[in-house]
Amino acid sequence: MKKKIASAPYILWMALFTVIPLVLVIVFAFTNENKEFTVEAFTKMGQFIPSLIKSLKLALISTVICFVLAYPFSYIMSRSAEHVQRRMMMLIMLPMWMSFLLRTYSWMTLLEKNGLINRFFGLFGLGPFQMINTEGAVVVGMVYNFLPFMILPLYTVMLKIDKSVIEAAQDLGSNSFNVIRKVILPLSLPGIISGITMVFVPSVGTFMISRMLGGNENMLIGDLIEKQFFGNMYNPYLGSAVSLLLMVIILITMGIINLFDDEEMEGMMI
Repeated sequence: MKKKIASAPYILWMALFTVIPLVLVIVFAFTNENKEFTVEAFTKMGQFIPSLIKSLKLALISTVICFVLAYPFSYIMSRSAEHVQRRMMMLIMLPMWMSFLLRTYSWMTLLEKNGLINRFFGLFGLGPFQMINTEGAVVVGMVYNFLPFMILPLYTVMLKIDKSVIEAAQDLGSNSFNVIRKVILPLSLPGIISGITMVFVPSVGTFMISRMLGGNENMLIGDLIEKQFFGNMYNPYLGSAVSLLLMVIILITMGIINLFDDEEMEGMMI
């Protein structure tokens, strides 16, 4: 009884901010202005396919870059002295204390034609380069904003890897490559899965980064969904249908990723 009472606030929170909004999305996706059941919204989603493909592509690129940058950094951080770990953690978390909008806006001033980066290149007679309003600018914004979400789970998992396990592998004749491939990588797999999830999911649905750094020519699926609920293109039924489709795609993707996690765990048990 006490456990039920203690879990009541959590259940209420989930009901108000997760279950009810999800139900409303489903209801709007399968109805029209006359509150009649219809799949008309799903038949109009062809116009969103190019943006959906671009969103998945840029999210995948951003996730891969975050992983390549975060994995060695997290390992070095987890093997450092405690005072070094605290300082590195402070450097990672410090930008997160600022507004997401402000952090993204700062990249606009860096990447624009008269921005600091082009001014720097101008000192050497180079440029100006077209960096703003490109897919590359969107990827840069995603990596900058979501990189900490890849580092933190990787660091947490790697911190728990006993040094004696690595030393034992080295004593048995494993070189550095085999230690990483057969010891560190399998043991850090839960952190990899969590990091990929925490970066890929917000990257697919982002709209502020693409709007500010990508311009009108690089609108992602999040931008088009947002336009269905605000402005002249107001159509919550179509927006809900596209949101539902995006949700299903993300769930399928995460399910596939978790299958690799389960297979790896089974292999370790065998």
